[in-house]
Amino acid sequence: MNSILILLIVGILAGVIGSLLGLGGGMIVTPILTMMMGLDIKYAIGASVISVIATSSGASIAYLKDDMLNLRVAMFLEIATTVGAISGALLAGVFSASVLYVLFGVLLAYSAINMVFKLVKNQKDVVNIANDNLSTKLKLNGSYYDKTTNEQIDYSVTHVPGGFLMMIGAGLASGLLGIGSGAFKVIAMDSIMKMPLKPSSATSNLMMGVTAAASATVYFFSGAIKPEIAAPLAIGVLVGATIGSRIMQHLSSRVIRMIFVPIIIFMGVQMILKGFGINI
Repeated sequence: MNSILILLIVGILAGVIGSLLGLGGGMIVTPILTMMMGLDIKYAIGASVISVIATSSGASIAYLKDDMLNLRVAMFLEIATTVGAISGALLAGVFSASVLYVLFGVLLAYSAINMVFKLVKNQKDVVNIANDNLSTKLKLNGSYYDKTTNEQIDYSVTHVPGGFLMMIGAGLASGLLGIGSGAFKVIAMDSIMKMPLKPSSATSNLMMGVTAAASATVYFFSGAIKPEIAAPLAIGVLVGATIGSRIMQHLSSRVIRMIFVPIIIFMGVQMILKGFGINI
């Protein structure tokens, strides 16, 4: 009974943070299940995949209802992620995993530094940028209602090819290294394509669910998903994701960025250290 309660609490925490930042929640679930509860890493990853799907489901429903996520951007970038993931799976073993860990870790750290500069300069999301021709043809521009300022915000999407390439890289990372790519998704939309942070996080939530659903089948047939672990965790995540999606809409982009930056710095440092054979 105690373990079920712990799983529910862990799920709620993962759901809130995952839906708030567009990172899924696996980065919270896996360490807690392995280090604090002593669960085998195989079953922890299986439960983590289910938690990502639950986070995506709970958050996306709320974000769709409030017209926060950009469905066209999500489907367009999901093509790149899928191509990258398949390529990564096919190329697994060809490239040195340690080098890739360092490269992707440096990329995360660099992106975090850029976000820090935005915070220091107190820069706001730029929404009136000149969109490129590809963005116009694909109808990727969007709008959302910001509940913190009580205004409808129309935004343009730019540097579409750059964002697409970033997502291929994110897919490669997932396929080659078996890591989640939520942070890369948010960075591709926020830093490269110049989407506001809120719709970037919301759109990332939807995309991660699509990606995780594809890999969940593999984990299920390999026996890595235990219902007694995944079920209470998924219930907690659904509750947490619903709460987190509501909280996010009442926070300013600056506050969300302040939460997001230390997390991706930690992820970047962790990947760099892992590349050098140091596990933390």
